[in-house]
Amino acid sequence: MHSVVLTKGVPDFREGQVSFDEDGHLERGKTPTVMNPNDEFALRAALQTKVKRGGEVSVMSMGPPGYESVLEEAMGVYADDLYLLSDREMAAADTWATAITLSAGIEKIGEPDLIFAGFKTADGETGQTGPQTAWCLDRPIVTHVIALEVDEDAGRIRAKRLVEGDADEIETVEAPLPAFVVTDPEFEPSYRRAEHRLRHKQLKAETDERVESYEDHLTTWDHEDLDLDPDFIGLDGSPTIVSGVDPIPKAPSEREATMVDPGDEDAMADVLETMRPLAGGD
Repeated sequence: MHSVVLTKGVPDFREGQVSFDEDGHLERGKTPTVMNPNDEFALRAALQTKVKRGGEVSVMSMGPPGYESVLEEAMGVYADDLYLLSDREMAAADTWATAITLSAGIEKIGEPDLIFAGFKTADGETGQTGPQTAWCLDRPIVTHVIALEVDEDAGRIRAKRLVEGDADEIETVEAPLPAFVVTDPEFEPSYRRAEHRLRHKQLKAETDERVESYEDHLTTWDHEDLDLDPDFIGLDGSPTIVSGVDPIPKAPSEREATMVDPGDEDAMADVLETMRPLAGGD
């Protein structure tokens, strides 16, 4: 089984980290970039597939050279190899132009059995790139997946998925391989057999070692490597027009804090009394 996981770098939205210019536009060069949090569920699904069915897991992203750190973070979850699609012609792409570029990268890799994508990104939150990439590749797609099993002999996948994002309604569906899977944040990997738990532990140890020299496992392709026409990718190939962006306000750079000596029993009792309602969910 060969799986490809798509990931994206997003601004680090932790307090005080996001930088905007005077017009309210995000300054990506001044804002730290991290792996899109929802993509971790896609990586976990791909890892589960490898644990149970063997094969390889490739991780792919489109973005500037700085996205190497995003792929490094992804390998920390799991990856056998990494692919970065990057050059100036790809810049400022909307989801459609991104999907075209990603599908070209996937086709250059070969014919993966499964392609995984996370549910929405923390910046755009459109949830369009995965389905559009599946459309470009003409693959069946299953979205909102919370559990997944692969029957390689039958050439099919069986998935449990949320119905229209409703956590109270779950349906089971099947799709032929090769397929495209969009994981939901509710996805939970399953390792019921002891051999699978041992294999998972072994693979995690291997990727932890591999990530220390992740550059040795990284391949970078530009638009010429992918035989892409610049008119159909990046800004020129993007039909979306953004009329405006509402910036996220920065949190105060300083906060008041009360220092408590752990040896002061009365002070610690006050802290416990303050935290007790929160721990109970009140």
